[in-house]
Amino acid sequence: MDFGDVTVVPVNGHAPEDVVVDAEGRVYTGVDDGRILRVAPDGRRIDVLGDTGGRPLGLELYGDDLLICDARAGLLTMPLAGGAVRTLATSAAGLDLVFCNNAAVATDGTIYFTDSSRRFGIDRWRDDLIEQTAGGRLLRRAPDGSIDLIADGLQFANGVALPPDESFVAVAETGEFRVTRFWLHGTRQGQRDTLVADLPGFPDNIATGSDGLIWVTQASVRVPALDAVRSLPASLRAAVRSLPAALQPAPKRKVGVLGIAADGAVEHERWGEIPGFHMLVGVREHAGRLWFGSLEGNAIAHTEV
Repeated sequence: MDFGDVTVVPVNGHAPEDVVVDAEGRVYTGVDDGRILRVAPDGRRIDVLGDTGGRPLGLELYGDDLLICDARAGLLTMPLAGGAVRTLATSAAGLDLVFCNNAAVATDGTIYFTDSSRRFGIDRWRDDLIEQTAGGRLLRRAPDGSIDLIADGLQFANGVALPPDESFVAVAETGEFRVTRFWLHGTRQGQRDTLVADLPGFPDNIATGSDGLIWVTQASVRVPALDAVRSLPASLRAAVRSLPAALQPAPKRKVGVLGIAADGAVEHERWGEIPGFHMLVGVREHAGRLWFGSLEGNAIAHTEV
């Protein structure tokens, strides 16, 4: 089905990539100049809580703090009330974080987070999708601060989510059009399988809603020109990467979002173009409302489930 009525909420910044909602219904987002914003439920008031000095992407509630995946500065926290930024990690499992992207927080405070690429940072995200570097990682930070590697070799590791029982951690592999599942507990502990595959669009951030579903963004429907470029020899792919961004395969205006149960069943699906809103890369379901973040433009958006 289509999106129906969508309310677009302007913010005083560009590219509010992710969204998270607190118990009072206030929405937090980060924009590309490093600022962290808090938007009132009705969208009429926007407070600046602080500045990471980098490029904030994925956001999660973390006790009295906001957990921030910053593509330039690493894994960070900031008080929900605003204030100084604290760095949790700039490296993990023997490598610097190149592209810290998204996270999920377990009930015991364990953080699962992604580093999207070994080779390309935030400014060259298209290059990784063209080259299919399989350099993405899924990492786990324990409450004592230690970090270990759960998985390597992921195709642009992106959004992260835990189901309500925390039996597995799900990771969006943008470059493979799928969400991969890594089992943490039970008879399948240590195994991996696929939650959903062959998606019609590019999965970006994912998040578990108050309804228990894992919501998966579709930043754009698939781009045939990109599929064609990805099949070219390395030298030709490099030539395409050297072109100005305006001449490279570009995302489409049509976006989507899926609500997926823990067994992989698709319970909700929305598709369409949203006037004034492009590249739906962040999603959060809260009390029957879906909030969206964007990699383009100067607004977040919401609609009813």
